[in-house]
Amino acid sequence: MTERVKVVTLGCEKNLVDSEIMSGLVDQRGYTLVDNKEDATVIIVNTCGFIDAAKEESVNTILDMAELKETAHLKALIVSGCLTQRYKEELLKEMPEIDGIVGTGDFHKINDIIDEALKGTKPVHVGNPVFNYEEALPRRVTTPRYTAYVKIAEGCDNACTFCSIPIMRGKFRSRSMESVLAEVQQLASQGVKEISLIAQDSTNYGTDLYDRFTLPELMNKVSAVSGVEWVRLHYAYPGFFTDELIETIASNPKICKYVDMPLQHSEDTILKRMRRPGRQRDSRELIQKIRSQIPGVSLRTSLIVGFPGETEQDFNNLKQFIEEIQFDRLGVFSYSKEEDTPASRLPDQVDDEVKELRANTLMELQREIAKHRNGRLVGEELDILIERYDGRNDVYIGRSQFDAPEIDGEVFVKGKNLPIGQLTKVRITHSFEFDLSGEVVA
Repeated sequence: MTERVKVVTLGCEKNLVDSEIMSGLVDQRGYTLVDNKEDATVIIVNTCGFIDAAKEESVNTILDMAELKETAHLKALIVSGCLTQRYKEELLKEMPEIDGIVGTGDFHKINDIIDEALKGTKPVHVGNPVFNYEEALPRRVTTPRYTAYVKIAEGCDNACTFCSIPIMRGKFRSRSMESVLAEVQQLASQGVKEISLIAQDSTNYGTDLYDRFTLPELMNKVSAVSGVEWVRLHYAYPGFFTDELIETIASNPKICKYVDMPLQHSEDTILKRMRRPGRQRDSRELIQKIRSQIPGVSLRTSLIVGFPGETEQDFNNLKQFIEEIQFDRLGVFSYSKEEDTPASRLPDQVDDEVKELRANTLMELQREIAKHRNGRLVGEELDILIERYDGRNDVYIGRSQFDAPEIDGEVFVKGKNLPIGQLTKVRITHSFEFDLSGEVVA
């Protein structure tokens, strides 16, 4: 009997790409991919281990899947991803339900691991996390047909004191430009219109392969691929945001005027403890330069509250920074104490209740800012990528170039027979806290 495989993905878009490659390999082997976990004879849980909440979700998901051995057809439960890379011994000891383990640098061996697991040998493939997608591997894209993520690098060299990514994903490694472009061309031939370039540190792209910052060159080449209409950039490390990159985003009409640049904090004392590049003055100058040279740009950042040593004054200064800068999009995370990271050993750890209060305070502040920023778009005509139709409200739903899939806002569009997965010109008529609405331009 052909095995039926279900892949469960947790965590970030980078993990999603890994899962899509595993799905492609499984499909190539001749196994049947299924959507329902109850139908599966093999389940692969691709875990996240970035912060405590993600670890807890991963463990709970593994346990939930393990119950299917008693109630369904499940013969093998395989666990992959960041949690296995970091905690393989603990997982094997505490969770005997697991039939196989694969780390972040070995997931391309998934078919061999499935075969071994079905034989009852409990394979463990967790080596150095060095895989960087140079091989031409099959991929089963699970995002809507018009959008896809492309990983341009793996790992990170920045050694932020709070981050465990280098432990789980290894040192920074760029993919070759030829490898990235070959994948983009394949995706575009399948109808993908929006390419989101992702990496833990995208702005450092190429420095290890070409001895220079080659992200602008890569983005221009990706935008030139036939069929590609939007190129979106994620996770731009502020320390490597060059003038050439700013000019490239500003001048290329296919590159979304959208900058996703995690700053993590505003205060110099905290940034120094985090081992982040530059200081608040540098962030302000970079933001001013980006906004002045890329008119209408949407600026997203993420911030950490409750980092060890963050005082009430530090937090109040961070609030003031947010009020002054007026980010278009903002994500706020409470500091998570990760073992084996330098920050976990710092004094003056902040209470969980204080961290939660600070995070909620910033998000309430951002609600008003986002509503104000969205209001500036009323009356504008924007290209909207139509994603679905809501029959109950007789409205189409899509996104502008200023909104990334899943994490940002949406645009509600009044119109008839609009093509899903295509760009449609829309006049914005109303704004809300995070979303917009409009009507099709005749």
